[in-house]
Amino acid sequence: GLHSKVHTKLGFWSPNTYSWAVVHIQVKDVNEFSPAFKESMYKATVTEGKIYDSILQVEAIDEDCSPQYSQICNYEIVTTDVPFAIDRNGNIRNTEKLNYDKQRRYEIMVTAFDCGQKHAREDVLVQVNVKPVCKPGWQDWNKRIEYKPGSGSIPLFPSIHLETCDGPVSSTHTTIELQTNHIGKGCDRETYSEKSLQKLCGASSGAIDLLPSPSATTNWTAGLLMDNNDIIFKFDGKQGAKIPDGIVPKNLTDQFTISLWMKHGPSPGLRAEKETILCNSDKTEMNRHHYALYVHNCRLVFLLRKDFDQADTFRPAEFHWKLDQICDKEWHYYVVNVEFPVVTLYMDGTTYEPYLVTNDWPIHPSHIAMQLTVGACWQGNMAIDITKPRFAQYFHGSLASLTIRPGKIESQKVISCLQACKEGLDINSLESLGQGVKYHFNPSQSVLVMEGDDIENINRALRKVSYINSRQFPTAGVRRLKVSSKVQCFGEDVCINIPDIDAYVMVLQANEPKITISGMDHFARPAAQFESERGVILLPDIRIVSTVTKTEHSKKNDGANKPVVLEEMLHDLDFCDVLVSGAELDPEQECLELDRTELQGKHLDATNSTAGYSIYGADTMHNYEQVLQQIRYRNWYTSATFERKFRIKCSELNGHYTSNEFNLEVNILHSTNSNYMDHVNKVIVQPQFLQSIHHPEESININLLPFRLFVSVVPSVATVVIVICVSVLIFIIAVGVYRIRTAQQHSSTDNESSKENEMDWDDSALTITVNPMEKYEKPHRAEEESEEEDEEEEDTTSAESDESEEEDDEEEEEEAIVQKRGKQNLTRQEQLEWDDSTLPY
Repeated sequence: GLHSKVHTKLGFWSPNTYSWAVVHIQVKDVNEFSPAFKESMYKATVTEGKIYDSILQVEAIDEDCSPQYSQICNYEIVTTDVPFAIDRNGNIRNTEKLNYDKQRRYEIMVTAFDCGQKHAREDVLVQVNVKPVCKPGWQDWNKRIEYKPGSGSIPLFPSIHLETCDGPVSSTHTTIELQTNHIGKGCDRETYSEKSLQKLCGASSGAIDLLPSPSATTNWTAGLLMDNNDIIFKFDGKQGAKIPDGIVPKNLTDQFTISLWMKHGPSPGLRAEKETILCNSDKTEMNRHHYALYVHNCRLVFLLRKDFDQADTFRPAEFHWKLDQICDKEWHYYVVNVEFPVVTLYMDGTTYEPYLVTNDWPIHPSHIAMQLTVGACWQGNMAIDITKPRFAQYFHGSLASLTIRPGKIESQKVISCLQACKEGLDINSLESLGQGVKYHFNPSQSVLVMEGDDIENINRALRKVSYINSRQFPTAGVRRLKVSSKVQCFGEDVCINIPDIDAYVMVLQANEPKITISGMDHFARPAAQFESERGVILLPDIRIVSTVTKTEHSKKNDGANKPVVLEEMLHDLDFCDVLVSGAELDPEQECLELDRTELQGKHLDATNSTAGYSIYGADTMHNYEQVLQQIRYRNWYTSATFERKFRIKCSELNGHYTSNEFNLEVNILHSTNSNYMDHVNKVIVQPQFLQSIHHPEESININLLPFRLFVSVVPSVATVVIVICVSVLIFIIAVGVYRIRTAQQHSSTDNESSKENEMDWDDSALTITVNPMEKYEKPHRAEEESEEEDEEEEDTTSAESDESEEEDDEEEEEEAIVQKRGKQNLTRQEQLEWDDSTLPY
């Protein structure tokens, strides 16, 4: 094909004229070639948010010769619905602003047409990449961070880095804040009982909890509004609580401590009144305040009025502190240490001296009783407008763990421990931060400040920032994270702005434990054991276990979730009560006792009352078992008591997780209780009982049975012979029993708890009914004791047999228990086997 017209001149010879003729031939071009692009693919990169005149230019060529077919007249985008256009020169532009977040790459197909409208053999791919506008800020972090209980310390931003868009940054100041104000008392703290916390932190004993969890013995808080999860009491300006007499000593010494958690906002109303936290005032007749702690106009005031008999001088009486935290509606821990005349306030572990101290005269002595109250102050009938005693100066806010410790002040170490958060920010590998990064934590480790000159050092440091929650059962829910940064630039008046990070830690729900108490729930002992100096151990084999149940995905069948009971879970308890069911203990004749040396080396303490025994302190279940196994019950006047019932209950986290209520029944066996003994004997000689124990002694009973029948039918003339035979047989059996009992005594241990729990076989089960008129002479004292056991049905009334009859009662009662539980413990049955190897025949 030609690309232009070709003219050819041809000459022809003629014989006549000998002349030439010129012939012009024009060859036309045919559009036989299609356009072809110079490149197999085109690429370009654009920044989002801009309109470009030309992003890139594509170019195609055509091999035809003529200008009509060799020129490219038009380009066209084949791909539809794309925000791009192309002109006839192949320049591609965007028709709208591109968004990196919406689409990061576009792939479009483009074709070309020559002037003969023949399109390209193959369309060409044009790839347009969209890059975001460079925005200074933190990159590569996740908004949600999950935390599984027991995970320890987990990094919050393991891949984070700071983008400065090549800005001239000279230094960076970054603040990481963990927001936990909505959790409990400002963060996840231990929620053990106040007594347990005091013991856990090493505080000396003697702290009196004025706001305990409501119970039978601490009922003055029962009417208050409270949050059961954390033992937080809410006072709405209408409630107050009277502390019963005897809880706090009437006269405090010159040295004592008041501590509390408080959450308080500005006082309501135009005219702010005093808001009482703690008040000790006259119960009747007058309205004198002896000591008080209250809030007034966002100031904390402690009042202490001395009596005249202590000092007749003008002395300090009111101590004022002005702190913003008193009215910021957040939880804070306050400790007032009194070393009169010096009073020091600790607020969140930091000491504050009073900004104002006012003096007053001592109070005139009187015989008026005093009333200690919480949440309001008790006013006697002194003012004209008061017709009867009532509460006044109500508190508005929340209080928790209000305690008073007479005679001692709290140490800085204990105060820090009592207010410590169990969750917060942490830094892994502090030594790897290097010298170029400075950091600082606030006391609760909820705020971390980091500074550095090198951006890469700051990046590495922030990747090491972690969240930790050391509670075994943390409060589930959200903890918000805020990271704010400021940068300083080289010689720039206006520096780049770093947006804040808003993220959160999601603490997952822990598997809740199921605490189970088990052990022997019923036993009987002779009255003599209860009356002894040591008494009877109540819970020799008590066992406390804890298990958790969680849902696991099953691979079988339809893959349904099924509950799976896991292995025993180890965690601390903080309270176990051994309470009396029914009437309380009579201190004149009975009590519960515990050797205090059993508490040594443990984080445990105990209180005793007529209602029962309470063991408290954050400690292991094993230590609780050891202490509970040593509690004894004594009753030194048992004649009027036949049984006692107890119930045992344990808790974790101040009642947040509680055990089952384990019930124990204790029977006291009396030797004079003939009806009861008759019943036991009838149970013992029942044939089904003998048949249920297939042991060698069965043959003995079978051999004796014909003899018994013979005795019942023999004529009276043979009585003498029968009596002689019976006497000989009884003597033989008595000797055998004596030898057995002697062997048992030699093999028994001195362990009291094992002795009491063991149910030995009672050899009186082999009773032989003989003529009640028959009497015989006892050979000696040792045989006398054994014969009394065998002749229990002979109605023996000798004074010398009283003691052995009591032992018989115990052993026969234990036989009855063994009969009921025979199928439950085959090993115990083997221990109860009769050994006839010692019989002389």
